[in-house]
Amino acid sequence: MAKKAAADTKSGKRSLSEEHKQALAQGRTQGRAIRAYLEALEAHRPKRGRKRTPESIAKRLDRIAEELEVADPIKRVSLIQEQFDLQAELEGMQDTVDLATLEADFIEHAWAYSQAKGISRAAWRAAGVPASVLRAAGI
Repeated sequence: MAKKAAADTKSGKRSLSEEHKQALAQGRTQGRAIRAYLEALEAHRPKRGRKRTPESIAKRLDRIAEELEVADPIKRVSLIQEQFDLQAELEGMQDTVDLATLEADFIEHAWAYSQAKGISRAAWRAAGVPASVLRAAGI
């Protein structure tokens, strides 16, 4: 420990080279692009069963409002939670994600990111990235 302290006092503060700073910035940019695309894929992954529409959610919210008037306390809590969940889902439907832009950013950065992190094509596929996107990225 004494040697480390002595080395720090001799050299003072260490600074990163400009090349190192650029490499770190590039890694952060790649990571943001990859994360944003994977999160968008996850959020927009098709779910099993009948797809809900804003109209079907609105109808269910109307039925819940009617049921709340006559529900016992236990059922009321359950209905209120369902109401919160449906309202959040409805708001989420209104948020549009530009998947094409996120996909283009992913394609731009995925090959270098894969090389740097040792991520295989199979791992990307298992994470839900379409084969066509990986092909476009050169993976």
